[in-house]
Amino acid sequence: MSETNGPSEIIHNVPLIPLRDLVIFPSTLVPFIIGRASSIQALEKAEETDKLIFLAAQIDPAKDNPAAGDIHALGVVAKVIRTVAMDDKNIKVIVEGKRRARVVEYLSTAPYFQVLAREVGDVDDTGAETREVLKRVLGLFEEYLKLSQNVSFQSIMPALRDHTPDRIADIIASHLYLGLEEKQTLLETTSAGDRIRRLHQLLEVEVGRLQAKARTEGSKSQRRKFPLRGEGGAAAFPGSPAQKKEEQANEVEELKQKVARAKMSKDAEEKALKEIERLETMPPMSAEATVCRNYLDWLIALPWNKKSREKRNIKEAERILNEDHYGLEKVKERILEFLSIRQLVTNPKGVILGLIGPPGVGKSSLARSVARATGRKFVRLSLGGVRDEAEIRGHRRTYIGAYPGRIIQMIKRAGTRNPVFLLDEVDKMSMDFRGDPASALMEVLDPEQNNAFLDHYIDTDFDLSQVMFIVTANMLEPIPRPLIDRMEIIRLPGYTEEEKFQIARRFLWPKQMQAHGLKDTNLKISETAFRKLIQEYTREAGVRSLEREVTSICRKAVKRVVSKGRSHSERVTERNLEDYLGIPKFRRKLIEKKDEVGVAIGMAWTEFGGELLTFEATKVHGKGGFTLTGQLGEIMQESARAAFSYVRGKIFELNIAKDIHKNFDIHVHVPEGATPKEGPSAGITIAIAILSLLSDIPVSKKIAMSGEITLRGKVLPVGGIKEKLLAAFREGIREAILPLDNKPDLKDLPKVISQKMKIDLVEHMDEVFRIVLTKDLPAKLGGRKKKPGPASPSRRGQGMGKEEEPSLTH
Repeated sequence: MSETNGPSEIIHNVPLIPLRDLVIFPSTLVPFIIGRASSIQALEKAEETDKLIFLAAQIDPAKDNPAAGDIHALGVVAKVIRTVAMDDKNIKVIVEGKRRARVVEYLSTAPYFQVLAREVGDVDDTGAETREVLKRVLGLFEEYLKLSQNVSFQSIMPALRDHTPDRIADIIASHLYLGLEEKQTLLETTSAGDRIRRLHQLLEVEVGRLQAKARTEGSKSQRRKFPLRGEGGAAAFPGSPAQKKEEQANEVEELKQKVARAKMSKDAEEKALKEIERLETMPPMSAEATVCRNYLDWLIALPWNKKSREKRNIKEAERILNEDHYGLEKVKERILEFLSIRQLVTNPKGVILGLIGPPGVGKSSLARSVARATGRKFVRLSLGGVRDEAEIRGHRRTYIGAYPGRIIQMIKRAGTRNPVFLLDEVDKMSMDFRGDPASALMEVLDPEQNNAFLDHYIDTDFDLSQVMFIVTANMLEPIPRPLIDRMEIIRLPGYTEEEKFQIARRFLWPKQMQAHGLKDTNLKISETAFRKLIQEYTREAGVRSLEREVTSICRKAVKRVVSKGRSHSERVTERNLEDYLGIPKFRRKLIEKKDEVGVAIGMAWTEFGGELLTFEATKVHGKGGFTLTGQLGEIMQESARAAFSYVRGKIFELNIAKDIHKNFDIHVHVPEGATPKEGPSAGITIAIAILSLLSDIPVSKKIAMSGEITLRGKVLPVGGIKEKLLAAFREGIREAILPLDNKPDLKDLPKVISQKMKIDLVEHMDEVFRIVLTKDLPAKLGGRKKKPGPASPSRRGQGMGKEEEPSLTH
């Protein structure tokens, strides 16, 4: 709180903190630590009001509880800038000195000091003579800082440049290592001219002392290395300007040689040499010189002209890929095609592959195998959670603590300009006010642009065209469309049961046996145990859960081997598998359940692979309402309403449940209500469930279906066909209904599904009714034959050759 008495007299009613061995001057920013209870209370009082506080030095720093008479009357009124609690007892305080002031009256001394302090004005008597002295003071001050090596003169220069002579004197006084009494005398000297002249005297003494100290140390320890005059050359002492100049010249020459050896691009070399010229003019210990060195280190460290020698042997690459992964034929074929091109074309563009599939199918590990097969270095960048554009393109060097983006960082780590670069989980990126990292990736992944990738920190083009980028994601939808256009998308569906068996037998089991220190004589597992493990303990698209279960078996076996001796042997069979893993987690299959009225099986797609969903419909007394539950998304709700409207239009034609709109409400529920569900592909399933309910005809539980429905009953194509069919096959379903327009998606199905699963392709709901309802409908549509014969060309399989058409094996 401040009061004004008279035209120029300002009195402050403020708390006081006594300082030990510290004098604070106006126009300076000073940190210090307080721990006394009275000082902490005074600080809290200041923060509650206007943050002004009076700071004065103790006359005797040794006193823990000074009285009013133990504190200098003249101090400084300061503003609290920041406080940081260091522990339970101490607080770090940063203050800015404002004006000199003298204590007029102590208003209280407990629990803290509260005083009235009158500002003391400076006497401005700086004439031409004083200004000349000030110039000499600045020169001596610069020499003092160089010799003491405590603070860089460059960091203090901005503060000295913009202040008046009296403020400059205060700033210099605060940076001198002087006794407490001498600093207090300078603080109490209100005449700016007297302060400057006194500083001139003190600096002459201090600079002379430091020069003498440097000469003494040099003559004792560095006489041979830095000979004095008369002994072979000019004087150059450790820490002296001459030695520093010599060290800087050596550093500059070394940097120039490194730039020449790096074989940079022309633009990068010009920037590096220009930066070296700037470095020559800077003080070696300045902050700007450190920034300059960091930039040069990054430029020199990048692999401008270093490339890994590629393996182009197709057979060897195929052997490595097959050795590391089972299946994934399409991806392997694309890699081998790439290597074949390298044998015919000297310098082709880099490859950008997008591997899309559920977790655990081997996307990331496949990238490592590609690097091994091609003989390239491998680097991985996880993009999950990245939301700052600067993570990709780097920060501009104008920012404190700037550094290159993670693309350049990984290229430096690889040490070559043609590594296999894995961009993992690209669909998990997000964006905020700091920019969109997905947009920044477009330049990285565009073969037409990435030969001149510009990182904000490096500030010169770097060629990424030789890099083989592999992008992985669980879902395609979150990735921006322009980014998808720059990649060659390869979908990795889930594994079939046979593929899982082969992966477990060839890869997972040997890997975990070795990891647990087991030998073949200690633990064996039968084929039937493996298959039971896959069927009843895991239900996933990938093999991560399968690997965890294998690990559990190995852990239990290790415990028994340690307890009973290293020669102990265990054998896991179908009968004793529960002893290792407990009761099965997925015992019952949908195919084993009884056919029900109003219950249909639908196929869904998630980022973790395909899933089967049960759709239940029931009717209750009401007035023709329609209720949906099961945490259905907006699109699925619209699809369900379309299905309901279609069925309501059909009941008059079929002569069933004509009073439904008057006396009953329909309720459709999808179990597992805690899991969100979305998409239009449940349309035909919901329609079948409702029609089954109204006609009282059960729906076959041996058939799963997926397809979008229109109000006219047409069945439209849907996505995720391969994943959906794999999920149905895993659950024991051997017949599925799909839209006719999805016929092209059946070409990439695994052979086991093509051979053992019957797929009915339909265009209209009338066909669905005939296939899935277990009894004849009462009107025109007719019923489905109960014992279908061998598959033959028909409307729902038209266009498929005899060997190509999937059929049900009985």
